[in-house]
Amino acid sequence: MKVCFAVQRDEGMDSAVYGHFGSAPAFMVVDTEHQSIDMVSNKDIIHAHGACNPIMALGGQNVGAVVVGGIGGGALMKLNAAGIKVYGSIAGTIKGNLDLLMTNRLPEFSIENTCASHLGGCGH
Repeated sequence: MKVCFAVQRDEGMDSAVYGHFGSAPAFMVVDTEHQSIDMVSNKDIIHAHGACNPIMALGGQNVGAVVVGGIGGGALMKLNAAGIKVYGSIAGTIKGNLDLLMTNRLPEFSIENTCASHLGGCGH
């Protein structure tokens, strides 16, 4: 399975998971089957608020899951429509979150806990 992590910069498996999908400068794609990791620049970083195109942002990467600190409702729905599950980051690093994901201990985002649903707006 390929898992995408939103990040600020490439520090390999020690990369910190970024707080918001749409404004993440880059994504680290971890292939758990082949034990590889690749960085992809956010191809949609410049977009109007609420108009993120997550499939374009990933640059055509075929991933099964995304792990991020926060995400807007539109991006979540587009990823889910493409068959991609989105999980909330708990640990600080890719490695910590990947370990949690592989043991089914990361929460899956739902529309009720996206950034648009935060009282007082998004804090990311």
